[in-house]
Amino acid sequence: MTRIAPGGFWELGPLNWVISRAGARAIRAPRFSLVDVLGQHPLLFLAWGPQALMLLAFGKLSRQDAEIVILRVAHLRECEYELQQHRRLARSRGVNADLQARIFQGPDAEGLTDRQRVLITATDEFVVTRGVSPQTWAVLARHLTKKQLIEFCLLVAQYDGLAATISTLGVPLDFPD
Repeated sequence: MTRIAPGGFWELGPLNWVISRAGARAIRAPRFSLVDVLGQHPLLFLAWGPQALMLLAFGKLSRQDAEIVILRVAHLRECEYELQQHRRLARSRGVNADLQARIFQGPDAEGLTDRQRVLITATDEFVVTRGVSPQTWAVLARHLTKKQLIEFCLLVAQYDGLAATISTLGVPLDFPD
């Protein structure tokens, strides 16, 4: 159920409307509903956007690692919008359909690397318990640098909060499939 409908030029304002149109083109969709909804709070959107972009495109985690984390959060939160967006994006970042299926199965799925397994385990713990156990953290710290560990926490928190926001606001899907 959509609670705040995607806005157009007048609701978004010129800058956010241009950002939305550019984003829709980048994802090859007729619209970018998330931006069309969040962009209706112009200053908050402009503050949130750079952090979101930094985590998604310019972070210290590899793009593949980031997509593993994002897909796991979306799966745990049953956020169809995030799943739809990131299943597509993940394929372009080396996370094929087989690996995606393993991510959705969980950390005990066959065929995962040790790194993938601990990323999924730590994501599960962070989302479910709001933290990471000392045992899991020790294993995660063997795979990630200090900067990557900080980014991991912010990435999980970002996409967990985003999933809750998307679900609460009822952001419509961008793609019909």
